[in-house]
Amino acid sequence: MIQTAGVGALALVLGMWLTRKVKWLQKFCVPSPVSGGIIFSILTLAIYAWSGLEVSFDGTLKDVFMLAFFTSVGFQSDLKVLKQGGRPLLVMLSLLVVIITLQNAMPIGVTKLMDVDPLVGIAVGSVSMTGGHGTAGGFSSVLEGMGLNGAGTIAMAAATFGLIAGSMLGGPLAEYIIRTKLKSEQLQTQDEDIDPAMAGIESDEASPTGRAKRISSNELEFQQYAKATYFILLVMAGGTLLSWALEKTGITFPTYFGALILAALMRNVMGAMHIKDDSGNLMKADKMLDMERIISVGNICLSLFLGMAMISLKLWELQSLALPLIVMLLSQVAMLALFAYFIAFRWLGKDYDAAVLVAGICGFGLGATPNAMANMSAVCYKYHYSVKPFLIVPIVGAMFADLINTGIITLFLSFFN
Repeated sequence: MIQTAGVGALALVLGMWLTRKVKWLQKFCVPSPVSGGIIFSILTLAIYAWSGLEVSFDGTLKDVFMLAFFTSVGFQSDLKVLKQGGRPLLVMLSLLVVIITLQNAMPIGVTKLMDVDPLVGIAVGSVSMTGGHGTAGGFSSVLEGMGLNGAGTIAMAAATFGLIAGSMLGGPLAEYIIRTKLKSEQLQTQDEDIDPAMAGIESDEASPTGRAKRISSNELEFQQYAKATYFILLVMAGGTLLSWALEKTGITFPTYFGALILAALMRNVMGAMHIKDDSGNLMKADKMLDMERIISVGNICLSLFLGMAMISLKLWELQSLALPLIVMLLSQVAMLALFAYFIAFRWLGKDYDAAVLVAGICGFGLGATPNAMANMSAVCYKYHYSVKPFLIVPIVGAMFADLINTGIITLFLSFFN
């Protein structure tokens, strides 16, 4: 267990070094643990091909880190932002529901045509597309338990493909829409000072301070991080009880769902309550949560979870599914491109903001929120900055996508029980 965690951390550090050195990793927002973990998974593949020996890793701590990350995601689900986002936010949420539904229905249909286990279609659906590596890892054990051997490898491989495809598709599609459907826009450059090695880690993009480099040895900040860790652990513990209760319904839920829901409930209940601060003034109770630190602790757990998940890939398990996987993954890209061009752009207003949002949809629809932000930044770098997309996409991607996605995946899985 400890050795696996150590190798996972080594993969993370290697990936951070690679991301700083290799420009295309920065361009496609490939998470550092993914790039580093792939090196180790290729190494274990070479060992297997050369000697027939299968390297195995202990997933105990990996599952703990995964649970902590999704708990932090639950804390980010603030329903008050729905009022602030207005109609465009509701439209984006509606589009997300349709995209996730299509991402699951289409590959299941392909599995029927190609006589493949339909659970492969679930693994290559929104589990790994909209969900990314985090959700792919979270549902892998569920799919394994339902009888899909190599579910983790299939889902992680699909998620890695989605990250790259989402980054390659978003910018060019938005560029084509702007050139063919809109009047020419004035060029204006933008610049951001962020560490490329940290790009691709799903985080709270809604707050600029969430992306800033923060280095501090202040004792107060240490106490804030400690408090954030304690909140996460408390909700993780309570979430296991909620997950146990949900299992009694007979519906298949991922292990993290209880903690995700409990954290969301806690955030919104506290947001409706008022308490007195040290000065005796009333303040919202959710201020006690210190969301920036909760998100940071969650991101640390995500990076370690991804490192451990990627080194555990058994790439040789993909051999028998090579053609069906290629067909399903390419069909996912084609579906999202057509949906974004013909439907999403129209629903979002057919203007420049809508074109930028299309780039974002391709980013988090196939990869993760940071891919969406990178896609939109690239478009805005060439033309001009757009406020609305950079408000809406982080809210949808970071706060609601995982909740909606988990619910729809669970609904699809209920048909296979």
